[in-house]
Amino acid sequence: MKKWIPWLIVAILAGWLASSFNQPTEKRFHTREFGQLPVLLNGRIQPFDSVARNSLLQMRASQLIRQLSAEQLEAAGTNAPTSEALTADDWLVEVMMKPIAADNRPVFRIDNLELLNLLGLPEKQKFYSLNEIRPHIEDIETQATRIEKIEAPNRSAFERQLMKLYNATALFQRLKITLCPPDSRNFAVELAEYQKLIPDGITAVRAKEAGKKYDENTLNEFLGYLSEFDNMTRFAYPLVIPPLQNAKSKDDWQTIGANLMALSRGGELSPPVQSFVTMTTAYQNNQPDVFNQSVKEYSQWVGQWYAQETNKGRKEAFYNYYQAFYKSIILYVLAFLLAAGALLTFAISPKTSEVLRRTAFYLIILTALLHTYAIAFRMVLEGRPPVTNLYSSAIFIGWGCVILGILLERVFAVGLGSAVAAFAGFVTLIIAQNLAIDGDTMEMMRAVLDTNFWLATHVVVVTLGYASTFMAGFLAITFILLGLFTPLLRQKVGQLELGKVLTKMVYAIVCFATLFSFVGTVLGGIWADQSWGRFWGWDPKENGALLIVIWNAIILHARWGGLVRDRGIMILAVCGNIVTSFSWFGVNMLGIGLHSYGFMDAAFNWLMMFIGSQVTIIILGLLPFSLWLSFKTKPQAPATVIPPRTVPAK
Repeated sequence: MKKWIPWLIVAILAGWLASSFNQPTEKRFHTREFGQLPVLLNGRIQPFDSVARNSLLQMRASQLIRQLSAEQLEAAGTNAPTSEALTADDWLVEVMMKPIAADNRPVFRIDNLELLNLLGLPEKQKFYSLNEIRPHIEDIETQATRIEKIEAPNRSAFERQLMKLYNATALFQRLKITLCPPDSRNFAVELAEYQKLIPDGITAVRAKEAGKKYDENTLNEFLGYLSEFDNMTRFAYPLVIPPLQNAKSKDDWQTIGANLMALSRGGELSPPVQSFVTMTTAYQNNQPDVFNQSVKEYSQWVGQWYAQETNKGRKEAFYNYYQAFYKSIILYVLAFLLAAGALLTFAISPKTSEVLRRTAFYLIILTALLHTYAIAFRMVLEGRPPVTNLYSSAIFIGWGCVILGILLERVFAVGLGSAVAAFAGFVTLIIAQNLAIDGDTMEMMRAVLDTNFWLATHVVVVTLGYASTFMAGFLAITFILLGLFTPLLRQKVGQLELGKVLTKMVYAIVCFATLFSFVGTVLGGIWADQSWGRFWGWDPKENGALLIVIWNAIILHARWGGLVRDRGIMILAVCGNIVTSFSWFGVNMLGIGLHSYGFMDAAFNWLMMFIGSQVTIIILGLLPFSLWLSFKTKPQAPATVIPPRTVPAK
């Protein structure tokens, strides 16, 4: 029975992953199908669904809108939206097509008490609507004008939170005017009135310019329409109207406002504009059948002209829906708990420990497959190698650590490889999830980086160097914590003590890390020579990469020269975590060099916390052995010796 338990648990979890491929049927408005429609934003074609999710992440660090409370519904009055929780697509449709109702949605997250006091908002809430913030918009803009003059590293917590709120409200306002004017209630009727008004409006404008008599009401009404459409032209987010001639240039995409402005100059109403007007009016008038039919017809139309873009939009929307990395986080946590349980019980109940270890190992393999699938899916969507920005580097470093952990577990079979792999996978995906809050993770490449060959060689190889250096550091942390707080380091595993097994693991991983970090750094120099005309320029990023190579070389030479023993190599490996984290994140925040991508408030704080935690681990590792529980207790009697685990033959 115990032999089947690991397979049964993994099979159940695999079934859960497979069942998630089936998306629930849409009941009323087919907002998910709308979310698959392609638009142009940030220099790339993407679906409305990505616009919705990335916008919500920037506003409230979440991709769902919770239900409104009874108090909020009552306060919203006749303009109240439904009380149901909304998906990202539901919310975006409401914002773009029924802006008045969307103003009551609590989408802005505010955590700073000083800012809440400034705005006079209740502290017990975490999320607030635009209508709650609206009375203080001018105060926010005034403060933002002042704060913009302060460099990002020097801003206080209040100033950072206010700038985040300022940018979030600006983004919200831009989304509201993407498909219709913000105060629109029946866009089809309003558009018909505008088209009917155009001849008389133009006549009134010309008469005024010529100093002749004109109808002032007609002129004001006409100019009012033009003013609204001009705002839509300049500030709409994103571009939703593709060129009719299937032009390859992305510059030919338009806003709805631009097309409506062109009507006053004798232009024609674009078919996509007519489709979006029909969708918007149907949604405003609560006509799901008309809305769904219009979405379907437009999807078919745009699919004929832009088959590749439409297909990509569907795939990216599914990628967003499936959330493979989020599911991986859940599985990594479960695998870590199982592996930790195996480590803590193998001296007490070897059979139970083996069941837990095998379950964790098989679960890590399943999660690694899911992790790999998600990375490969991103590569297909982007048409790029796996690492293109900080977000993708985090998920790839985690993947590299997991693969290394699986190999270690396959060789040593004690549960340590699974535990460290699960921990590394979890931590790196959490880092990636926080990086995603800043916006689109599939952003356009910088011109100098727009080379798939070097992205696939230098970046991938040097990132594997990062991953293996971190893996060695995580194993070293395990050594120190187990040694201090448990007697497990002296526990026999086959012919070796567990501490010796860990030392072999760290040594092997450091050798791997030295090779990949060195080769990756040399390849980066060759790329720099082709891009900038010099192999090495002492750029902070280049120096950071060199530091990793030097530090790994120091570990190896200290080991070969007998300068350090088991504990010494572990402490040096933990120091490697500090060096690597600085090269990975720190140099991007310096504000200088060709690789500086800007100061990141949240990332800086987390980086300092991580470095502080590593310094704490190093201090613990330097405590005398007399304080280590593993060296205060005697090794277990031979009767409890655990034979080396082997993988059963197939």
